[in-house]
Amino acid sequence: MKNYLCLTLLFLTLILGGCGSADKMKDGFYTAEMSDFSHGWKEYLCIMVKDDTIVYAEFNAKNASGYIKAWDNAYMENMNASQGTYPNEYTRSYVSKLIEAQTSGTIDTVTGASSSGANFRKLTEAVISQARKGEPNTIIVE
Repeated sequence: MKNYLCLTLLFLTLILGGCGSADKMKDGFYTAEMSDFSHGWKEYLCIMVKDDTIVYAEFNAKNASGYIKAWDNAYMENMNASQGTYPNEYTRSYVSKLIEAQTSGTIDTVTGASSSGANFRKLTEAVISQARKGEPNTIIVE
């Protein structure tokens, strides 16, 4: 009877101990990108995970030739004049909030960049899910 009880306790310890590990993010780089271009740009998010923590993130967009949206000064000037923000500003804001919160659930949308904010949330959910599975391939998000 004692052996049975010990084996049962050992089994339960192993089962319950393993339950939490599925939610942990595995070390590595994880990337997600939107499936389509919007206004000539396709947004993407890349994160680096270390010890179950997002320690680095890059959120931006690229055009068909791979040119990065935050580098486009003309776009920046036009968007800033009409929306009060620009890609280099709002992408850094979203990334900073992600690294602080470790989730997209509490991140407020930046005024003037609400479409990018919605995409950022989708991309964040995708890369976190990917990191929990330890899958290094780029995920395409609808």
